[in-house]
Amino acid sequence: MKTFRKALQGPGFPITAELALPGRTSLDEALRLAVTLAESVDAIQLGEYSGSWNGVAPPALASLLLKRSIDAVPRLGCRDRNRIALQSDLLGLRAVGVSSLILSRGSQAQPGNKPDARPVFDLRCRELVAMAHAMNEEEWSDGDHEFFIGTQVTAVDRSTEWNTEWLTARASAGARFLQTRPCADLDLLRNFMQGLVEEKLTWGYSVIVTLSPDPDLEGIDACARLMRETSQIPGVSGINLVISGHPEAVIEAIQASGLKSG
Repeated sequence: MKTFRKALQGPGFPITAELALPGRTSLDEALRLAVTLAESVDAIQLGEYSGSWNGVAPPALASLLLKRSIDAVPRLGCRDRNRIALQSDLLGLRAVGVSSLILSRGSQAQPGNKPDARPVFDLRCRELVAMAHAMNEEEWSDGDHEFFIGTQVTAVDRSTEWNTEWLTARASAGARFLQTRPCADLDLLRNFMQGLVEEKLTWGYSVIVTLSPDPDLEGIDACARLMRETSQIPGVSGINLVISGHPEAVIEAIQASGLKSG
């Protein structure tokens, strides 16, 4: 089975897909779309609970994809879980065979369908990364289930906002790849990536850039060009595509970009 981890550590250019579907989308339909995309990407990312169809726990969704020989890269945030629940989630992901995951602090926004819910933050993201990394250091009787750990970052303008101490801390705790939140401004992204390269953060992190292309609106050629231009930015190791429309058009754009062979 091809995996995100193998793709990132190999000679190719990894591309993952993240489904951002409306709440009315059934789980069966979401899985069908994931299967359709899987042939053209290296893994399917599972975003944290966002009020859409993805309200099912990441270990359950990951298990459904892995049973279909599709690599799943779930995101797990600190919000609304104490350390016991977070440890349980990590053990669950490990048990179903997840090899890569993205750990984050979690959204500050209130869930749309639960406006009275109170956010809970028992751990900082660095501590969650350290918890996952500590599991990698343990000896397990049922084989190798080491996590390839990633974390999230927002691309910012270095002239107005620049602080990378927390990125260094998460790398020291065990994070090995860094994924940006969706960014449509390539000039901003180039500026941000230049800062990561200059501070040698790309020595410890592989950087994945998240894009939200819409081939139905922008055209397949424009989306393919966006992918190519992003891949050519120094320090960028891969792309994650947030997909909200028809996957067939995105697949055509991936093929037109020339970033994936076959």
